Amino acid sequence: LMHAEHLEAAFGVGPHTISVPRICPADDIDPSQFDNGIDEDTFAKIVACIRVAVPYTGMIVSTRESPKARQRVLELGVSQISGGSRTSVGGYAEPEPQEENSAQFDVSDHRSLDEVVCWLMKLGHLPSFCTACYREGRTGDRFMSLCKSGQIHNCCLPNALMTLQEYLQDYASDETKEVGAKLIAKEVESIPNEKVKQIVTDRLQKIANGERDFRF
Repeated sequence: LMHAEHLEAAFGVGPHTISVPRICPADDIDPSQFDNGIDEDTFAKIVACIRVAVPYTGMIVSTRESPKARQRVLELGVSQISGGSRTSVGGYAEPEPQEENSAQFDVSDHRSLDEVVCWLMKLGHLPSFCTACYREGRTGDRFMSLCKSGQIHNCCLPNALMTLQEYLQDYASDETKEVGAKLIAKEVESIPNEKVKQIVTDRLQKIANGERDFRF
């Protein structure tokens, strides 16, 4: 938080994202050997404090944490989580024999990306695969001004809906598609600007028909 304060004072921008990793089991690490480890309640308090201190900053929690722990901090301000993670060298290309295990750390949430996406939607969250800000040059002070004013929501909601639609069309299981379709229909109605709502509705249909890569 002191670093965030320094960034604000020196450059007028705060952190883009903050990650909250804890010491977790790994090849050469046994968390029980540390007498200053972070328990579940303290971890939740840290997440809540960071969210209050920097409300505009993305907060990340990885698959090091269990599904239960991740669900708890989602309700306290975490905005980015991973799914289907592999921490070994080349782990996404092919399975690695146990005797050649090169994982950086143990994964506690072993669910696939599809399972995580479906779980998030059932909890009422809107998963987003958006990278539009980077691609449109909305970075640095430009991005920060949009975040602090709340105007970024005018881009985030439409982009989340469209990227989720792409995921559902290209990768999702039947159950996830069904849950996602209902969520998208509900969230489209929450878009306050009628012109934007119509554009999003048209683009969602185009995505369903095979077109890709729309963004605000």
